[in-house]
Amino acid sequence: PAFYLGSEDNDLEELNRINLNGDTIIWDTNQSGAVGRMNTKGLDLIIERISGELSVLPNGPELVKELKDCYLKSNSIQEATFRFVHYLFKDFGLIVVIPDNQSLKKKMIPVFEDDILQNNPSQIVSKTAARLEENYHAQVNPREINLFYLIDGVRERIIQTDSGFRINNSDIRFTKDEIVKELNLHTERFSPNVVLRGIFQETILPNIAFIGGGSEIAYWLELKDMFQHYGVPYPMLIMRNSFMIIDQKSKEKMDNLGLEIDDLFKDEMELMNELVKKQSHVNLSLDKELEEIRRYYDELREKSGDVDPTLAQHVIAMEVRALKAVEELEKKMLKAERRKFENQQVQIQQLKASLFPSGNLQERVDNILPFYAKYGNDFIRNLYENSPTLEQQFTILTEC
Repeated sequence: PAFYLGSEDNDLEELNRINLNGDTIIWDTNQSGAVGRMNTKGLDLIIERISGELSVLPNGPELVKELKDCYLKSNSIQEATFRFVHYLFKDFGLIVVIPDNQSLKKKMIPVFEDDILQNNPSQIVSKTAARLEENYHAQVNPREINLFYLIDGVRERIIQTDSGFRINNSDIRFTKDEIVKELNLHTERFSPNVVLRGIFQETILPNIAFIGGGSEIAYWLELKDMFQHYGVPYPMLIMRNSFMIIDQKSKEKMDNLGLEIDDLFKDEMELMNELVKKQSHVNLSLDKELEEIRRYYDELREKSGDVDPTLAQHVIAMEVRALKAVEELEKKMLKAERRKFENQQVQIQQLKASLFPSGNLQERVDNILPFYAKYGNDFIRNLYENSPTLEQQFTILTEC
């Protein structure tokens, strides 16, 4: 298995923060350009904050030491992340690749040059996306040129002009001959965007399968014709595994509330209403009364219809109003009874916040650090051993 490190990404607003036990910790830096090339200045404060949270856990001290070794003794974010990912997965034979490398990028010179001068990737992917739009929403809209110019502190789009090329938000300009020369002499200064990243990845690391999240799989579908155009083998696309971790406290709350796994995926109000109806000593259902109303109006409609058929619609309107009034009464009864279950409601809210932080899956919000600090390498081992291969399943792991 190989892990491709997306270190050339320049979306600092996305990459400079982690969620730790419900709090967002932000690395405040004025650096710009590719995040992977940034130095690690200021991360000592972040690690100290993390240490305060995690050092009390069984594997916390070791984890904090490794964070300091990786992130405070490395020259760049990509080097530090390379070392930390290796630390986490060293027992699993994972190859970690930093693609921001001149030797690797030189293999892409023909494709990069074709993108700059002929714009073929844009044309091919646009046609594929248009075809897929018949059934799927396109995830990627290619640009005319799908490369960034990458130097220290700068990662900006290459834009074609009447006289040649310019680098967005800068004074850097190239003629056609100059940019081709720059590409051949300094290939490391050219950074693929999402359209070319996949083919770069498969050129330097040909493999059988690409494993990614839902949005990644969706945009990779748009790249298939481009792979064929350049003669690069297109891998199988496999959705990555998804997990939910139910810790002991959450399991205890579930048991106290009488909840099953399936109940976790219901919204809070639905869960609360079901719990109140189940545990209340008062019969909160007006189903019997509603059925009696329906029978009453059926008889009334029949009698009135014998006198004047046009009265039937009037009776139907009366029935609708009556049913609505009783249904509203039932809701008010349930709402009043819910007030007696405030403690259970708090537990449901806590459970939801833990298992679906901010209404999302844990993997979309929570950081791995608290889990690793608590369970150590056994956490990753359990994920590995419980990962289905090609089965598309959502896996729930419960702490014993």
